[in-house]
Amino acid sequence: MKPVETVRALWERTQQRDWDGVGALLAEDAVVEWPVSGERIVGRDNYVRLNAEYPEGWTIRVLRLVADGEEVVSEVEVPHEESGLHRVASFWTVRDGRIVRGREYWSVPGSDEAPRWRAAYVQPM
Repeated sequence: MKPVETVRALWERTQQRDWDGVGALLAEDAVVEWPVSGERIVGRDNYVRLNAEYPEGWTIRVLRLVADGEEVVSEVEVPHEESGLHRVASFWTVRDGRIVRGREYWSVPGSDEAPRWRAAYVQPM
């Protein structure tokens, strides 16, 4: 499987709640970092359990995947019934068909107020 296919499968299997399938895509010693919340998930089992235990009510929509060799970037939208819409920019390293490293930036669109000084240069989204 090409690295971009591995990452696409990660999001598809996560959406399907196929936790064994998600685990099969990760190296045993995979490390995934969430800089926004200051957390590091070490190991396949921790990554799978964290996602499996996340409160239900969410769906996943892959907006884009960009790959360069073993590096893959994904932009994903994750609406949640209770906590609203989340956007995720993820940077993955895939070796031998398994994800070995990830860095994900989870955000809530519109949660950062735009400074007034930029108003003359921007349009609201």
